[in-house]
Amino acid sequence: MSSIQTLAAHVLARIDEGRTLTDALAEIWQRHPDLPAGNRAALQDLAYGSVRRLAELRFILRQLVPRALPEPALERLLTVAIYQLAYTRTAPYAVVDTAVTEASKFAGGRFKGLANGTLRNFQRQQDELLTKASRDLEAGTNHPRWWVDKLKQAFPKQWLAIVEADNSHPPMTLRVNRRHADADAYLATLAEAGLDAEKLSESAVRLARPLPVRELPGFADGVVSVQDFGAQQAAIRLDVKEGQRVLDACAAPGGKTGHILELADVDLTALDVDAARLKRVEENLDRLRLSATLKAADAAQPGTWWDGVPFDRILADVPCSASGVVRRHPDIKWLRRPGDFAGFARQQAAMLDALWPCLASGGKMLYATCSIFPEENRQQLAAFLTRHPDASHLGDEALIPCERHDGFYYALLEKR
Repeated sequence: MSSIQTLAAHVLARIDEGRTLTDALAEIWQRHPDLPAGNRAALQDLAYGSVRRLAELRFILRQLVPRALPEPALERLLTVAIYQLAYTRTAPYAVVDTAVTEASKFAGGRFKGLANGTLRNFQRQQDELLTKASRDLEAGTNHPRWWVDKLKQAFPKQWLAIVEADNSHPPMTLRVNRRHADADAYLATLAEAGLDAEKLSESAVRLARPLPVRELPGFADGVVSVQDFGAQQAAIRLDVKEGQRVLDACAAPGGKTGHILELADVDLTALDVDAARLKRVEENLDRLRLSATLKAADAAQPGTWWDGVPFDRILADVPCSASGVVRRHPDIKWLRRPGDFAGFARQQAAMLDALWPCLASGGKMLYATCSIFPEENRQQLAAFLTRHPDASHLGDEALIPCERHDGFYYALLEKR
C-alpha cells in the first residue's frame, strides 16, 4: 500500500518534468522488478486515474490548502491520496494512514498533521468540493483551459462530447486476423471461453471488459491483435492488392504493419526512426507469422534508405500531437503546449513532401494521424495539394473520439 501511493506520486513528478506516463511507469518497473503483479496493476490504475483527473484533484487540493506547499512531493502525495479517497475502493482509513506516514518523512515530520487534516477535511467536504470542481472550466473538464478553447474553436458542437470521451476508459478492441478467422467465428471462440464481446465489423470485436492479452484465445498464435477500431481503418483505406510494393513509414509499434500483411501478400518495407521501437514491429510480425523488410531510418530522408524503386502504396502515419488518443494517454493533454501543433504540422509537411517522390505513378498514399485538430489534418491536406498538382484527393475522414473508437484522420491521395 505505502509503496503504491508513493510510486504513483513519483509518476506525477515525472510528468511535471515533461516525461510521458508510459516512460514514468517503465522506469518504475525497471527499478522495482520484483513488484508483485497485483501491485503493478494497482499502481498502473492509480497512476492513470490520477493523471486523467489531475486538474480536478489539484483544484480540490487548493481549496483545502490555499497556498502551494513548500514540498512538491507532498503536494503530489496528497493529490494521489485524494484520488484514492474519491475514486477507488481502497479503505479510506488505509489511504489516510499511509499518506500521513509518508508525509512524516518530509521536513522532520513537520507536515504530518497537515496531511492528516487535509485528507480528513476532504472526507467531510467531499461532495461539496467535487461539485465546486465540476463548475470550474479546467477542473470540470480535466483539460488545460487553452486545450478546451482550442476544442471549442474546432468543434463548437462536439467539444463537450470529445472531452467526455477523453476522460473515459478506452475500450479493448481486437482485430481478428482474416487469415485465421472472422469476427463471427472469434466471437464464438470467446463465448466458449466465457468472455463477452460484440462485433464491430467483419474483423473487429470489442470486449465487454479488458483483460490481459495472455488470456485472449489465440493471441499467442496470431489469431487476434489488440488494436483500436479507428486505427484498424488505416490498412483498409490503403487499399492494398496482392503483389504490390508497400511502404509503412513510421511503422512502430507495428499494428498497422501487421494488418496490411493480413489483408494481402505484399512486398512491405516498414520504417521507423527508433531502432528500439522497430524491435516491437518485429515481435508483432513474429507472433503473426508474417514478414517484412524492417529498416531503422528517418522516413523524411529517403536518400538514406530508399533504393529508388517506387512504391505502389505508402502509409504515411506521421508524427502528430496524438490529441485523438488522450483517453489512452491522459498525460498528453498536460505535456502538450499551444505551440506544439505548428511544429508537428511542419514536421508532417516535410515528411509528406519527402515521401511523395517515392510513390509510383498511379499509386496511392494514405496520410494518417491520430490527431483531431485541423492544422494536422484538413489544413495540412489542403496545403499539400497546393504544393503537389500531381496529387488527386480521393477522400478523407475525421474520426472523432467516441465509444467505438479513438480520434483519427485519414486522407487518401493518388499520384496522377
